[in-house]
Amino acid sequence: SKRIVARDSRQNLCKAAAFYLSLTLALILLTPGWLFLVQGFQQHLFLWIIQFVFEEPVRLVFCGYWMIVLCGSVLPLYLVKTGKVQQILVRKLFHIMAIIMFIPALLLQQLFLRLAFCIAFCAFLILEMIRVWQIPPFGVLVDSFMKSFTDHRDSDVLIISHFSLLLGCALPLWLSGNSFDRPLAPFAGILSLGIGDTMASVIGIKFGSQKLSRDSKKTVEGTAAGIVSLILGSSIIHFFYANLNDIQWISLMIAVVCTALMEAFTLQLDNAFIPLIFFTLLNM
Repeated sequence: SKRIVARDSRQNLCKAAAFYLSLTLALILLTPGWLFLVQGFQQHLFLWIIQFVFEEPVRLVFCGYWMIVLCGSVLPLYLVKTGKVQQILVRKLFHIMAIIMFIPALLLQQLFLRLAFCIAFCAFLILEMIRVWQIPPFGVLVDSFMKSFTDHRDSDVLIISHFSLLLGCALPLWLSGNSFDRPLAPFAGILSLGIGDTMASVIGIKFGSQKLSRDSKKTVEGTAAGIVSLILGSSIIHFFYANLNDIQWISLMIAVVCTALMEAFTLQLDNAFIPLIFFTLLNM
């Protein structure tokens, strides 16, 4: 048995060494090399990121702010999960955390947030590889933590809920920037997921009684709460970011109602594509 344990230990060590070496080569050499050869990017990627972050002191402030929010939220979320709170409500706490983290940066540092979303997406990919392949010493720990927040839409192998939430918040911002975009367009993800979807779930679970349809779990009360909260959230963001008098109320109402109904009747990964629907409707 000692030989078996020793053999398994050596295999795990070799697997971890191969993974982290490959990851280091990909990050330090392959990715910057590809950017240089294909895109003509003259500066090393990591040097450029460091220079970009230090260009404005407020970006360092946001880095510290995000670390504080993450460190202050992960343990309470895990403790809530181990209690008797419903799974869907626990998952909506991540949506609230997204509001706290991303709204200030959306208002003040959209360019920096674009980069931060890219880095976060890469970090999620790396963590998912470590989890799936059980790479020591973090594989088991990451797997245990991530599986405590899964639902029926996650497969036995891949956990994609966190990817869909991140992409739902990031894609409207990544796609924004054109002169014809409406002021609320970059906020489409955080508004539809962080505010509308969260309020619809909380009110629907706590106070909902009238089902939207015979086969639906969604309620009229929850959908109505999502619509009202999404209109209020959009108005507040518009007030701080642009001018409240410039809101085209009819088009906003159409976008909000259509988005809320799509969220209510879909059974797919709504975190990923509902923000894109809201983003598209806002720009029409």
